[in-house]
Amino acid sequence: MYVQQFFVNGLAHSSYLLGASNTCAIVDPRRDVQVYIDAAREMGMKITHILETHLHADFISGHMDLAEKTGATIYAPKAGKCKFKHVAVAEGDTVDIEDLSIRVIDTPGHTPEHISYVVKDKARGSDPVAVFCGDTLFVGDVGRPDLFPGKAEELASNLYDSLHKKLLRLPDACEVLPAHGAGSLCGRAMGAKRTSTIGYERKYNAALQIKNRSDFIKSLTTNMPAAPDHFSRCSEINGNGPALTRKLPEPAAMPLSEFDRRRKTGKVLVLDIRPYEAFGGMHVPGAWHIDFGGNFATFAGWMLPPDKTIILVAQDGAQACEAAAWLRRVGLDRVVGYLEDSMYVWARSNLPIDTVPQVSVHDLHDRMCGKDAFLLLDVRQTQEFEGAHIEGAVNIPMPDVRTEHVRLDKAMPVLVTCNTGHRSSLAASILKRNGFADVSNVAGGMTAYSAAGYAQQCPVCIGPHGPTFQGK
Repeated sequence: MYVQQFFVNGLAHSSYLLGASNTCAIVDPRRDVQVYIDAAREMGMKITHILETHLHADFISGHMDLAEKTGATIYAPKAGKCKFKHVAVAEGDTVDIEDLSIRVIDTPGHTPEHISYVVKDKARGSDPVAVFCGDTLFVGDVGRPDLFPGKAEELASNLYDSLHKKLLRLPDACEVLPAHGAGSLCGRAMGAKRTSTIGYERKYNAALQIKNRSDFIKSLTTNMPAAPDHFSRCSEINGNGPALTRKLPEPAAMPLSEFDRRRKTGKVLVLDIRPYEAFGGMHVPGAWHIDFGGNFATFAGWMLPPDKTIILVAQDGAQACEAAAWLRRVGLDRVVGYLEDSMYVWARSNLPIDTVPQVSVHDLHDRMCGKDAFLLLDVRQTQEFEGAHIEGAVNIPMPDVRTEHVRLDKAMPVLVTCNTGHRSSLAASILKRNGFADVSNVAGGMTAYSAAGYAQQCPVCIGPHGPTFQGK
């Protein structure tokens, strides 16, 4: 038996190659599937099986592309009622790959259709050696059950049974191979370690120490982090069968005239992905900004309208193509082009530009101590804000700025801050799009403000692998 893990930073997604001697399965594949084909070829294996634990909410799965490229059979939860060609499996079904026996168990809770795959290596022994548990059990955490409106308590109760009556009855030595790690919003308190064992989680996983069902349900249905908009959208796409990537448009270099023409139609979304200091210095009026150096895919899936065609302002063509691949991972498939020669050609042609001034934390501190009126908008999560914030700041979590900006006075200068400046720049672009003229971004955010000695460190912000960290 051979197991190779593939981890996608940003989405904190783990997928796996489960191999026997000559053949292998891919478990919970990501959308760009060549990495699995290359890995199997390197090991001298043929990909014959694709195993899905559930309809993933935070990313688009690669099962359709992988099946087309390899001829492998897709196995997916029977309760998911998937609309693509597959073998529907449920509790009691088994899948054999040479000496590997894979038993299916129903483990609903994170989602209603969730299953797990318990693996025995018959060449070595009869005990379960590993469980691919998807988003049911994580290292240090369990899956969140609140992604389906009105069903949180029911799913939390199902999750309790899936854990205590099924997964925790596996041997202590059985490896736990989850679909996510720290940084994912599919849970709340995941550890940075990417694999574990049943025995270790039984002993140290805080959620598993809650033995009372009612207390367990309450714990998992209160104070959960916000669920991004694309979660429900991705689940539906995965169940229907994602479009094959070979049929999607490739972003092409757009001459200035074509880019400007498309922009003026109002039918496209201009997305600037350059660093926030570059966006602040000069950008296309009305552009969205999501810094490619931050938690790009999650916030793109969360914030951007999915029905819009996207044209990019990137540092260069290579970055634009890489960004398009990330956008596809969260179901944003309509990336058609990018501005050739970036903002240099735009400025040279005397087209209108907009700016977001960058304010240092020292300037911010001076203004906080001064008499001039302004609004300090902190767009971090509520948990981050409560951990440490600047007195007088107004907290609107960044995704809510899209609607809650109506509470703010457009005539007032607005300084926007977050952890480092990435999320605040996105929020600033939203404010600019909605008619706020005097908007500045706090460069370095609360991290720099604390480093300057003006405030205590935020306990969430300084733990980049912590349970509620959403990125820069």
